Amino acid sequence: MDTSKSPRCIMEENMSTMTCTFFNELRLTGKLCDVVISVCGTEFNAHKIILCGCSSYFRALFTSVWNNTEKRVYNIPGVTSDTMRLIIDYAYTRSVPVTEENVEEKDPTSSAMTPARINHYIPLLLSKVRLGLMSADYFMSNVKNNALVKENDNCKPIVIKALKAITNLSRIRPSNSSFRNTMTRPRLPYGILLAIGGWSGGSPTNVIEAYDTRADCWVKVTPEEESPRAYHGLALPKWRCYVSVTVMDCCIYALGGFDGHARLNTAERFEPDSNQWTRIAPMAEQRSDASATTLHGKVYICGGFNGNECLSSAESYSPQTNQWSLIAPMGSRRSGVGVVVYAEHIYAVGGFDGVNRLHTVEAYNPQTNTWHVVPPMFNSRSNFGIEVVDDLLFVVGGFNGLTTTYNVECYDVKTNRWYNAPDISIFRSALSCCVAHGLPNMIEYTVSRDTQQQHREES
Repeated sequence: MDTSKSPRCIMEENMSTMTCTFFNELRLTGKLCDVVISVCGTEFNAHKIILCGCSSYFRALFTSVWNNTEKRVYNIPGVTSDTMRLIIDYAYTRSVPVTEENVEEKDPTSSAMTPARINHYIPLLLSKVRLGLMSADYFMSNVKNNALVKENDNCKPIVIKALKAITNLSRIRPSNSSFRNTMTRPRLPYGILLAIGGWSGGSPTNVIEAYDTRADCWVKVTPEEESPRAYHGLALPKWRCYVSVTVMDCCIYALGGFDGHARLNTAERFEPDSNQWTRIAPMAEQRSDASATTLHGKVYICGGFNGNECLSSAESYSPQTNQWSLIAPMGSRRSGVGVVVYAEHIYAVGGFDGVNRLHTVEAYNPQTNTWHVVPPMFNSRSNFGIEVVDDLLFVVGGFNGLTTTYNVECYDVKTNRWYNAPDISIFRSALSCCVAHGLPNMIEYTVSRDTQQQHREES
């Protein structure tokens, strides 16, 4: 047993993501908080024990002999409220976004450091950064030529090692072997994209794959007891298939579908607290093989098939009024369409118009009740998986009119472009995708970062 680690290190290593999420929810709802951090007039509720576990500064502040144990409000000078918000977020989530704008603001005492202390800490800071994942231009301009780095002899071997790593990655695609280098090893993602089940090779499949966004690859994570499934949604009180499913305010909505005889316009809502399904107002249109999502307290459903033709219509549901309202129709008829909320818009992607599989995309703005055209996908597809992860819209697999596919691509609203992404391992359509955040066993759904394990496997 390793007895060299301090209790604090052991606590931080064992503090699961699930625990972090639980305490963060308590903080955000103001429950069981025992301290208020006041910065520039902004107050942050928190828990002393959580802040102590993250920072020796807070431990000294709360436990020093001159501290009043009854004191609740602490005024912290020398930092901005935005910086303190990031610090407290890190204490609860163990992650913090570092940007060019905020990286120099993190340490409010840096301006008071002596040159000797600065020279001591700069190489320590560089050794913790994934320098090998930077672009060559960015590294040369912002790191290598930085005055604090150039004048520090202890930084030179780090810079040389980083340049070698950047050069190697620019020549070859990153692989598991690059994980041995701490400069190029990706961190664990906070969220993963799961592709579940589907139709493959003439029958349903039980394959589950997880997309590791940081390593940019898929990992098979199929449990041995997993049952094959395709065109799946959830268990319902009555038989139906091709149902559209979405979640809002912790309730599950099941909309439309096909009962073996007719396309349906019925809609139901499941409330976990009461373990009850409740009928809500029926939709304006009968539709199966549509797709649904939620935005700003409303349920939206788009496209589908009414038994005679593919639909371009779309409608929204308000739980407050228990009413459906038709919204502006899409520019194309779409059955087997993918619908998802992205960048405050509702995206309708691909599908089948009754003649062809589509690669076209359009986005709906609820503020103006209008659709606008988005650049098309590279591949036409219907009945595919769709989700948003790391601020990118992913489409996975599907049917192209001739065969099921394994192609994956993603759309970035900031560049207004589609990009190819790593393919899944098998051809499949009628799969479901979802994003899971903050799993306590996240490492089981990602490429191994365990270099010792890699050495054993390769030896």
